[in-house]
Amino acid sequence: MLEILLMLLQFHKTVTIEKLATVFPQPIRFESRRRSIQRFLLLPQLSIPYLWFPLLKRWVKNSLKTREKRLIFAIDRTQWRSQNVFVISLIEQKRAIPVYWILLPKKGCSNLGEQKKLIRPLLQLFKGYQMLVLGDREFHSIKLANWLHSKSIDFVLRQKQGTYIRQENQSYQRLQSLELTPGISFFLTGIQATKQKDFANFNLAGYYKRKYRGVVEPAGWFLLTNLDSLKDAIKAFKLRSGIETMFKDCKTGGYNLESTYADGQRLIARCEK
Repeated sequence: MLEILLMLLQFHKTVTIEKLATVFPQPIRFESRRRSIQRFLLLPQLSIPYLWFPLLKRWVKNSLKTREKRLIFAIDRTQWRSQNVFVISLIEQKRAIPVYWILLPKKGCSNLGEQKKLIRPLLQLFKGYQMLVLGDREFHSIKLANWLHSKSIDFVLRQKQGTYIRQENQSYQRLQSLELTPGISFFLTGIQATKQKDFANFNLAGYYKRKYRGVVEPAGWFLLTNLDSLKDAIKAFKLRSGIETMFKDCKTGGYNLESTYADGQRLIARCEK
């Protein structure tokens, strides 16, 4: 049944149970097909750890045989109607593959505890690989950066312009005072981010894409990182856009998950397929 559902999903590009039940090749009444699919999707064996993790682990192992053993992940949130979905995805060739996801029981941003909850399962799943985590301004927290660093995870986290930093033997200053303008880039090492104490010092990459054909980006990037160079930090963070494409694939640009009106366990169960 799983094999048939996967083929129907790919061919019809829909996750709506009613539509799947209509085309499901089973010689029973429509209502019976619909209930059969619903029961199947709620089987406990079809969970992320039992089904998806082993497949993903094998795929990663086979695809990285002759390549550098570093995996790049992007974390982000998206709103599917009333559901606040928090996702970590593997970036592969400018695309994002969802690895693990949770539903946040609230609106708005995630906190440090929820961020740890999302990332922790990957520590065991990809043990032996070097990990790099990318995050936009929602994930600017120095606490998250410090935790990732303590787990030997590389990171590039975009910062808000109001973030305070301090370079060695200098006073605190807000990032906006660095006057990052189009065409400018810089790399500061060993900076202290925020006025809170007892955190490790990291590096700061500044990058503002130059004006091109009269078009100027709305703002530059301030990137907190434990990578060693401007080139590595910028190259890595540019890959984060793959997760935006993935969200489009899940929404109206692809499988249209929002059309299901599913919530809670049923939405998670359908995403897992």
